[in-house]
Amino acid sequence: MTEIIKLDATIPESLSGLRVDQALAQLFSEYSRGQLTKWIKAGDVLLNQQICRPKDAVRTGDQIEIAAQQVIHDDNWKAEPIALDIIYEDEEVLIINKAAGMVVHPGAGNQNGTMVNALLAHAPQLIHVPRAGIVHRIDKDTTGLLMVAKTLQAHHSLISQLQQRSVIREYQAIACGVFTAGGTVDEPIGRHNIDRKRMAVTQNGKIAVTHYRVEERFRAHTHLRCKLETGRTHQIRVHMAYIRHPLLGDPLYGGRFKIPKGMTESCLAALLNIRRQALHAGLLGFDHPATGEPVSWQIPLPADMQRLLEVLREDTNSHTDQ
Repeated sequence: MTEIIKLDATIPESLSGLRVDQALAQLFSEYSRGQLTKWIKAGDVLLNQQICRPKDAVRTGDQIEIAAQQVIHDDNWKAEPIALDIIYEDEEVLIINKAAGMVVHPGAGNQNGTMVNALLAHAPQLIHVPRAGIVHRIDKDTTGLLMVAKTLQAHHSLISQLQQRSVIREYQAIACGVFTAGGTVDEPIGRHNIDRKRMAVTQNGKIAVTHYRVEERFRAHTHLRCKLETGRTHQIRVHMAYIRHPLLGDPLYGGRFKIPKGMTESCLAALLNIRRQALHAGLLGFDHPATGEPVSWQIPLPADMQRLLEVLREDTNSHTDQ
């Protein structure tokens, strides 16, 4: 199934001098740079009403128009009766608490058992909404709140709010190392130049901003709240690793596990047994597509992360008393 994509924008001063493909990646960040480049090469992108090339430079005030087709889902996507933890549902939106281990979209090696398969069984009309209504993703092993648009109107509204950075997305994380204070990581993220399964802070990446604050400090770890201003793939995981505080249990960005001195065997076993990155999307808020009123949802940490905090707290207290 395909949809017609129609976009337009005026080049701001901050993007003047960039290549067309680079500027479009900043202006329309919900689409991959690869997809945007394909549209440019196909003649679906006009720069000042002229067909352009990816390497052409843009200037302040230039007009960009895109009229293209995009495959929004594979016609082979099948509905499957998979249980969903539904936090809220009305005619326009659906809020789900995603479990660890569930893939959001079908893909190579994951055609079945995904969030999309479950959604199509729960609400068959989602077959007519781009990407079955999913407007943002959560990594396979990250838990927490995911919003789904049930109508085209809701889809357009939520996509627009994401573009305007007005959607509230707050995560809880357990990071390695002790933070002295909160802060912000404002570093672009793109595909790793060698390992294509990984993302990385890279000069040619897309703008990515993560705000974080300290919730609780332990001997060798920190409980954080991270607020996303943008929503890049693996953003919090990449940004925390970049500032040398990777997330506990992260198999891709965590690096070699360092054993804190004096840690009890039970505490150490709990840390070593975590099977995923300690990351949970706990707070989600936006303006309701139908009413325009602000709505939000908040859910507690899952049991595995609560247990980790208990263990880290016990370890810290046992050394404080000495």
